[in-house]
Amino acid sequence: MLFTSYNFILFLLALFVLYYITPKKYQWLLLLAAGFFFYSFSGWDNVAYITVTIAATYFTAVKIGQLYEKQESYLRENKASLTREEKKAYKEKIKAYQKKYLLLCLFFDLGILAVLKYTNFMISNINSVSRLFNGREISFLDIALPMGISFYTFQAVGYLVDVYRGKYPPEKNIGKFALFVSFFPQLIQGPISRFDDLGKQLYSGHSFDFRNVSFGIERILWGFFKKLVIADRILVGVKTITQDPETYQGIYVLIGMIFYAVQLYADFTGGIDITIGIAEVLGIKLKENFERPFFSKSTAEYWRRWHITMGTWFRDYVFYPVSISNVMMKVSKFSREKFGEKIGKRVPVYLSSIIVWFATGIWHGASWNFVVWGLLNCLVIVVSQEFEPFYAWFHNKFNVRDKFLFRVFQVGRTFLLMSAIRMLDVYRNVRVTFQMYGSLLTKWNIGEVFNGALMKLGLDKSDYIVLVFGIIIMITVSLAQRSGSVREKLYARPDIIRYAAYVGLFVSIIVFGAYGIGYDSNQFIYNQF
Repeated sequence: MLFTSYNFILFLLALFVLYYITPKKYQWLLLLAAGFFFYSFSGWDNVAYITVTIAATYFTAVKIGQLYEKQESYLRENKASLTREEKKAYKEKIKAYQKKYLLLCLFFDLGILAVLKYTNFMISNINSVSRLFNGREISFLDIALPMGISFYTFQAVGYLVDVYRGKYPPEKNIGKFALFVSFFPQLIQGPISRFDDLGKQLYSGHSFDFRNVSFGIERILWGFFKKLVIADRILVGVKTITQDPETYQGIYVLIGMIFYAVQLYADFTGGIDITIGIAEVLGIKLKENFERPFFSKSTAEYWRRWHITMGTWFRDYVFYPVSISNVMMKVSKFSREKFGEKIGKRVPVYLSSIIVWFATGIWHGASWNFVVWGLLNCLVIVVSQEFEPFYAWFHNKFNVRDKFLFRVFQVGRTFLLMSAIRMLDVYRNVRVTFQMYGSLLTKWNIGEVFNGALMKLGLDKSDYIVLVFGIIIMITVSLAQRSGSVREKLYARPDIIRYAAYVGLFVSIIVFGAYGIGYDSNQFIYNQF
């Protein structure tokens, strides 16, 4: 039951009505039941996986919390008799126990993810090596990846690490914790929420608020507009170009890059809009996951604006712990002694960055194209950081930093660079992707753009007209958001203008939504993760 299905829309309507006629103290139970009902459509074996993850994380967090309480009680009762060294030793002893429970649960939770998502990838690589020596190949396992497993696993892991760090006490009610992990709007593609941001909102009752409900519905409609009118329409052109790389080379690769950038943005942000809108109707505020990423002037800035909750998750739970770990401190010390202070201080940062981007790539998909995609992003960011002094000199020398045309150049450069790297996502083959990069230089058949060949990509004139107007609307809204919420601005206008926006979005979705043969109006790109 995916977001664009009729069943899901009926499910939402029923839930919204039931939610606001249910007493506030029981609303969280309704959301819990709704989450498992929604997830059951993906298969009962998937329900078993998420349930096991919930149970393991809950009991481990409770145990870690109990050890904190035991420590505080012991230190309080023996405050007068213990020396400072004895207190420190006791705390270290408790911390060691907590760490064992933490690592055991992390191994279990991430192990489920690893086995289900990466087993066949590992078998594929083992078979590739085995073929070199004429060895026996291992059969692939018939494993279906549970919907949204990466998202709910990361959410559970983040919660457990925060409890271990003492950021907040563990949730004592297993049902409430289960709701945090299984909150259905964000199960498919995020955002990845933190317990201290989302927990209290889920458990607090919410009264019907016309403003929240209307804002939420507007956000849902906006998400459907981006998904059905733009993303699913341009998807046909993306498939035509990328599924036949022998035919579509040169200028078509550039067209495919631009098409896929538009498709991915409209698809992913459209899904997030629907997620945030659903939560808003229920009186719950989720974190924003995008901040106009295509207006970024550098790759690093792009990744601060794109899939924000994923980026901050990797920063807080992978990059920081790795960069300050004992192993990395030893590497840093060795590097400073051998290569000098200038290089030595960079080594732990760059090694940690490589680890993070490798993990980010493999998180997106169990194949080498995603690993290369992640490492290419890392390379571009690291090289950019190393060239910062040169950039500063250039900007000061030629006084271009605040020039409009130079900013346009930076935005265009970043857009094309990120779109090029993203083609590893589309072709799903490293060799083919780099061959297509090469064809941009060797087969620059730009004349085909003007000879009617674009009409042979599965899109006709009316499709291009709808896409152009849809993209213009999307860009206009993004520009308008720089000075504040568009919905707030609409709400301040006369009712007739606001309702006209409702009706306009709704009619556009019905009339111009991409449905039928050749279009896929059900599957969101990030469902696979």
